[in-house]
Amino acid sequence: MKTIVISIGGSVILSKDIDFQYYKKLADLIMRIAKDYKIYIIVGGGKIARDYIKIGRKLNFDEKTLDIFGILVTRINAKLLTNIINNSNSKIPETTDNALKMKNRIIIMGGTIPGHSTDYVGSEIASKTKAEKFIIATNVNGVYDKDPKEYNDAKQIVEITPDKLINKYGISWKSAGCNVVIDGPALNVIKNKDLLTYVVNGKKIQELEKVLLDKKFNGTVIKNKK
Repeated sequence: MKTIVISIGGSVILSKDIDFQYYKKLADLIMRIAKDYKIYIIVGGGKIARDYIKIGRKLNFDEKTLDIFGILVTRINAKLLTNIINNSNSKIPETTDNALKMKNRIIIMGGTIPGHSTDYVGSEIASKTKAEKFIIATNVNGVYDKDPKEYNDAKQIVEITPDKLINKYGISWKSAGCNVVIDGPALNVIKNKDLLTYVVNGKKIQELEKVLLDKKFNGTVIKNKK
């Protein structure tokens, strides 16, 4: 069976302006796609995780401890989704190996170990399952030449190679709670494992649906130059 992996940001799942109909629409979409695919969903920590990390950093906790705070929040977010999406797992796997052993058509999880972002976890699962698509569902419309939240003149990029993003962000893990569209270690896997990757605004269900159904969408495609 073909596989799709979705890394969905915590800020997509939980935000101040969340429309509770969003959860129903997301669940309906995932369950519909799961009729034809096995789906792995990896959920991020979002602002709540960053808030815990910010407090811990002010209290001089080490980076490993800060990362664990974030990981625990991702697992709570994942548990929220497992209770919304039918036919998904009830127990949240804590490693990619455990996730890959599960028989559910829809498998939802959070982070794994310190130093591994949920995007990295998603890229690892996409690589191991030879996924047809690796989708990064974030809270912006795609990859930009600069932060669209800070710069009004930021331009969206339709297609880009992982090499160009690595030149910009590097391949190393920065710090707990690092808030970028895609972090360096995940980009490194995307490049080395030749993962076809899509970045889309996960809050816009219609755009996520277009990616899943191979339709033209508003977002960014990341792929190696052939």
